[in-house]
Amino acid sequence: MASGFITITPLKKHCSSLALIIVLILAVVRLRAVECVELDVGGPYGWATPPAKNDQMYNDWASKNRFQVNDTLRFTYKKDSVMTVTEEEYERCRSSHPVFFSNNGDTVLKLDRPGLFYFISGVSGHCQRGLKMVVKVLEHGPPPQAAADPSPTSAAAFAAPASIVKTVFILLSSILGGVILV
Repeated sequence: MASGFITITPLKKHCSSLALIIVLILAVVRLRAVECVELDVGGPYGWATPPAKNDQMYNDWASKNRFQVNDTLRFTYKKDSVMTVTEEEYERCRSSHPVFFSNNGDTVLKLDRPGLFYFISGVSGHCQRGLKMVVKVLEHGPPPQAAADPSPTSAAAFAAPASIVKTVFILLSSILGGVILV
């Protein structure tokens, strides 16, 4: 037995473990990319007539969120309703034949296609006071490319992948028993 030589058997074992870990990590990253999200419309305020002089409250809320196909919206409300309508009906704040109607107080809607969705209250006068919202739904796609000069917002979007890289490095180091990778 010569000192300083590495036997083939342990190296094969480390490579097998390494390959398994890489496959598992890639599977987790892939799952995260297509996971669906349920969003509570209006946050803690719910679906209710907005305070005076805040008739854009729900469109402001929608603009701060990213919606993708298969995400769901939860409308929580009391003594009201929610309707999915056409753009024309949204602009008029009125619909006699909505695409969807619910008044159960806790409505969950699946965003099943890319494009614009228009929501209004079915209670007379509530839509005119701002209880309406347009949601733009995007298709699932690859993560956005890094910009040349990322803004703080886009830099935060890359925080999760950086933590995955750190985790992979720690796992690899522990599997390879402290062998330094060049």
